Amino acid sequence: MTRDQAIARAEAYFDSGAFRSDLARRVGLPTESQNPDRASVLAEYIDGEISPAFEALGFSCRKFSQNGWPFLYVERIEDAGLPTVLGYGHGDVVRGLDKDWDEGLSPWQLVEREGKWFGRGTADNKGQHSINLGALRAVLETRGKLGFNAKYLIEMGEEKVSPGLRELAEAHKELFRSDVLIASDGPRLSAAQPTVFLGSRGTISFDIWIDARKGGHHSGNWGGLLSDPAIQLAHAISSLVSSNGKILVQEWLPEALPDNVKRALADCEMEDDEDARIDPEWGEPGLSPAEKVFAWPSFTVLAYEAGNPKTPVNAIPPRAWARCQLRFVVGVDVDDVLPALRRHLDRCGFAAVQMAKSSEETFYATRLDPDHPWVTWTVDSIARTTGKKPAILPNLGGSLPNDIFSEILGLPTIWIPHSYPGCSQHAPNEHLPLSIVREGLAVMAGVYWDLGESTPQRAAARGEAD
Repeated sequence: MTRDQAIARAEAYFDSGAFRSDLARRVGLPTESQNPDRASVLAEYIDGEISPAFEALGFSCRKFSQNGWPFLYVERIEDAGLPTVLGYGHGDVVRGLDKDWDEGLSPWQLVEREGKWFGRGTADNKGQHSINLGALRAVLETRGKLGFNAKYLIEMGEEKVSPGLRELAEAHKELFRSDVLIASDGPRLSAAQPTVFLGSRGTISFDIWIDARKGGHHSGNWGGLLSDPAIQLAHAISSLVSSNGKILVQEWLPEALPDNVKRALADCEMEDDEDARIDPEWGEPGLSPAEKVFAWPSFTVLAYEAGNPKTPVNAIPPRAWARCQLRFVVGVDVDDVLPALRRHLDRCGFAAVQMAKSSEETFYATRLDPDHPWVTWTVDSIARTTGKKPAILPNLGGSLPNDIFSEILGLPTIWIPHSYPGCSQHAPNEHLPLSIVREGLAVMAGVYWDLGESTPQRAAARGEAD
């Protein structure tokens, strides 16, 4: 019964083809949470797929329905005196976009090409929680026990911005009480580099628009006499951000980039994607690419509309509209984002611009201290397994419901992603490299094994005893 044997067992699960079979079966369930016609499939994923897998490992299962959405909570309590670890994943996926996949590929069939598994959910998130589940099994089969208490939460609405998750956590704080969250979602820094991230950037989306008048007016008869709301709105947006992407609304920025965040990101190199080349002059001047994504806010115009884009006519449009998004970090007051926008527009002479928060849920910015003992412990475990130095990201560039775990449940949050930036997450041709799957199984088997041997709390207790 050794750590190496547990890792070898996890790798054998991959090498034998058994992992592929399990993942193929899960990908085959079209768990589109954005499609109301798939409600029964969401329940089927819990009832017929994930619950039996956890029950086979000696976990007790409990199902919840919150705000109309299904959740699965499982636990294996070996000893009340042992550390307790909470895991998390989601079984829902975005819409399949079936017609847009390359020839021979389907969102609901696992297909292998060029060292990658294609299928909806391979990267987000069925592949990731399947890796963790397989690693738990490898440790149990090797040691006969975990050596720690394990809890796990699977939700089926993450792609709908986790409806009900916040209320569930508030109502069952004692049930979810743990020492740490160790979960998997999102991408690594790069395909070859194991990564941990400790929180996520926040996200708030809002609409801005100008209603100039009723109806369009002929651009020949009225051009030069009537204001053009499309031009005015474009100038309003340009007052928010420079032509090189620098945010100009001071209240949307943190006061400074913390030193421990700078240190953590100092050796994190961002890579170009096959279809996306980094624009070195874009964003906040003076920051590295990693600092721009993982430590600083960014502003994006998600959509812009005036007139009739599909069939333009010779008329001055009566209205212009834009959906905008601010991704922000710890240190930015999300409650002041829209009031600050109003103050800024009024100062700049754009009183005609109207604004409102969009219907999209707001994600809150979170960040665990990169020097936290759980970070050091996790990085050491991953390095021991892989022989590689993991990248430490103070927070993910995207957004997750991490504040529910860090703020409501009060947990240190450690995320170990099993994907990479080029995985086509949320797009056609979503995929997961086989190399990440196999290494991810080994990494998590090592982490789960080490949790049964020593944790920061155990180390501190031994130090006090000495």
